[in-house]
Amino acid sequence: MSIGCHATARSRFLRRPGALLLIPLLGLASPLAQAATGPLVLTNSLVGFIAVALFVLAYALVMAEEKIHMRKSKPVLVAAGLIWFLIGWVYVQAGMPDEAEHAFRETLLEFAELMLFLLVAMTYINAMEERRVFDALRAWMVRKGFSYRQLFWLTGGLAFVISPVADNLTTAMLMCAVVIKVAEGDKRFINLACINIVVAANAGGAFSPFGDITTLMVWQAGMLKFYEFFALLVPSLVNFLVPAVAMSLFIGNRTPAGIEEEVDLKRGARRIIALFLLTVATAVACHTLLHLPPVLGMMTGLGYLQFFGYYLRRTLPRSLERKREHYTRSGDERRLAQLGSVVPFDVFNRVARAEWDTLLFFYGVVMCVGGLGFLGYLGLVSELLYGWDATWANIALGLVSAVVDNIPVMFAVLTMQPEMSHGDWLLITLTAGVGGSLLSIGSAAGVALMGQARGYYTFAGHLRWAPVIALGYVASILVHLWINADSFHVFS
Repeated sequence: MSIGCHATARSRFLRRPGALLLIPLLGLASPLAQAATGPLVLTNSLVGFIAVALFVLAYALVMAEEKIHMRKSKPVLVAAGLIWFLIGWVYVQAGMPDEAEHAFRETLLEFAELMLFLLVAMTYINAMEERRVFDALRAWMVRKGFSYRQLFWLTGGLAFVISPVADNLTTAMLMCAVVIKVAEGDKRFINLACINIVVAANAGGAFSPFGDITTLMVWQAGMLKFYEFFALLVPSLVNFLVPAVAMSLFIGNRTPAGIEEEVDLKRGARRIIALFLLTVATAVACHTLLHLPPVLGMMTGLGYLQFFGYYLRRTLPRSLERKREHYTRSGDERRLAQLGSVVPFDVFNRVARAEWDTLLFFYGVVMCVGGLGFLGYLGLVSELLYGWDATWANIALGLVSAVVDNIPVMFAVLTMQPEMSHGDWLLITLTAGVGGSLLSIGSAAGVALMGQARGYYTFAGHLRWAPVIALGYVASILVHLWINADSFHVFS
């Protein structure tokens, strides 16, 4: 719409009955905010202030999730609706409903691409869990009889290695289950091991597009190519190792009693892992070779899993018969008894078991931040932060992500689109990913482990080691500034 059309629409709006009552709602803002917002300037308006208050209130309820036992999706869903109701009302009164509708649809499209991508990834992770892949890994670790110090390094190392593929939340919960089972109620060791797992999982997720929602957002926005994330491998490793070395010095080298546990992989488990890797490769090829959104490759990969699920169901009776004959001949009563509890694989069951609270929370956050951006607030924040210095701004936002979830932080940065070098886009990816490790409430992995290891891993227990974790945070930034120095001269 041209400037002349905007002026005509404003003139029609001001001639409406009662329009003078709305004039206080349409305050003035800076030129930058004007460029970042819709045709109406609302940053200094009552509507703008109410929208900000709604978001702050919703996020306060999200941060109090552990205390009030309210799922985090509820407040942000309501806040998102109310913010866009306010925007829609003002634009309808101004005679410009199409602008608000277009802005909402653009924000919704961004969320839809990310949501479908995450849904497929969660479905595969749930399918591997149902086929007992993670149970088998845990049982193997438990049977080996590692010492506490070996277990500390093994769970941390595996968290760092697995999280780039399986996401940091799933990885952290798997490693935490091992620690709780083996450590025999040793509160001090469990607390240290859980801190190490959270730091390692967040650090591992920072150098892969699949490791965290924020890295996925950066990749899908086209700020970094798939292979460029691996420039953060060494800084992420430093972020994990610095606090891990310090904490390992306080762990006794005794060995807990061995625990015998046998877990059999269900039929098709290894092939589902292979299909997941093929799905990842398809998504990368779509984005890199065809310049199409990665979600296309992921949804195609969901089709792979559906076809394989169909194959498993159709061939189940024949497979059970062969196994029954084999176990009867070998006299394996344990496995023979297990055949009676075998159920067909159902891919839609796995979809239903996706973490819907997280997906709906993600929707609420994206729509809230998108609304605030349309009102012009992200333009003001960009002017305030990135008009100072992009590198220091990215370091500060990493610290903010320890208190406020890194998803709104990263979405706000991507919406603001500040003029930054390639090195600074890598930096905000790193700091938003690992900054949440500073506090137990700063990442999904930390919050989940506080529930899983309740009474052992606590906010206060994590806080005591915050200075050491902060040292790793600073060290990882310095390493990035050193080894990726050339990228700060290249602008995206």
